Amino acid sequence: MILKELISNLALLIASLFVYTQTTQAAPLSRSSTFKNKMVSGILAGVLSNVLMQYSMRFDSTIVDLRHIPVILVAYYGGTIPGIAAMCLVAVGRFLIGFNTSSLLALFLIVSITLITLTITRLSMSKRIKIFWTLTSSNVIFTIMIVYLLRNVSTLTFLIPSFWIISYSAGFISFYVIEFVRKSQNLLNKYKAEAATDGLTGLNNVRKFDQSFNEISAQAIHKDEKLSLLYIDIDHFKKVNDTYGHKEGDQVLIELSQILKNTVRSFDIVSRNGGEEFTVILLDCPTDRAKDISERIRTKVEGHSFLLTTGQVIHITVSIGLACYNETTIEPKLLIKEADLALYDAKQTGRNKVCITSSREWASHRA
Repeated sequence: MILKELISNLALLIASLFVYTQTTQAAPLSRSSTFKNKMVSGILAGVLSNVLMQYSMRFDSTIVDLRHIPVILVAYYGGTIPGIAAMCLVAVGRFLIGFNTSSLLALFLIVSITLITLTITRLSMSKRIKIFWTLTSSNVIFTIMIVYLLRNVSTLTFLIPSFWIISYSAGFISFYVIEFVRKSQNLLNKYKAEAATDGLTGLNNVRKFDQSFNEISAQAIHKDEKLSLLYIDIDHFKKVNDTYGHKEGDQVLIELSQILKNTVRSFDIVSRNGGEEFTVILLDCPTDRAKDISERIRTKVEGHSFLLTTGQVIHITVSIGLACYNETTIEPKLLIKEADLALYDAKQTGRNKVCITSSREWASHRA
């Protein structure tokens, strides 16, 4: 019966931790977490500890369970605030079960474990050693307390070794579950970022551009907003690579990406669509406004001194094609094609210029 109840505690603890780590993966508990997050984590740990007490082993007025593990976890990861919050809830929950010598010693136990955990986490040693000494300290205090309370040799002979084994298992498995889920989530976030981000410039890549463009186009139709698209291409970029090398060409692309981000509005979408070609999605932006932004980009690039890793300074220019839904273009899905055609016109008519797609709608609008 003793072993069965402890294993039930362990199963409930691990299941709860897995759910908790999944629901808080966006903002996992740490010492730098906000006060609100620390308090919420501490309260949840206290609630879990109280649930574990409901599945405890009872020896007259004494109950034995793994309530200390959630307190150790939040104190270890979050520090004083969540540790104290969880400790207080555990104390209140234990006194609600019964106020007696056993509950007073239980209060001493949980306070001691909390303070020891907070102290050990500040020491300069490996994570595994910290966990080991924290669990060992809690087991030693528990053993002293339970020997004083029960004084039944036959019960203690089986209870103490069983508790130590389950307590160690629960502690190490709990830490493993948390670390495993956090590492898995970090890797997932990294892969998501890499799938949507250009590795060189940090801008959106073409996959992310397509996704954003489709979503924003649907919103523009629904809200009846104007939507402008810029296609930007570096003039004679091949000469830069041929003259200075691809490494220096990459440096030019990185600096250009910064110019684009710093020139457009904060909510506009800047992407590198491949090679030396970039796009900018200008939200709720009419053609005249889009042209002003385009000219500002072109002027800034033309006047910028691009510093290469060799210390040399070069100058480049860009050509820009512009199309705008609701003014130059009837349907948002045609923006890509018409902005690309406008870019082609800019290239064919001298480069270092902005060209607007020549559609009947825009011509009649301007007339």
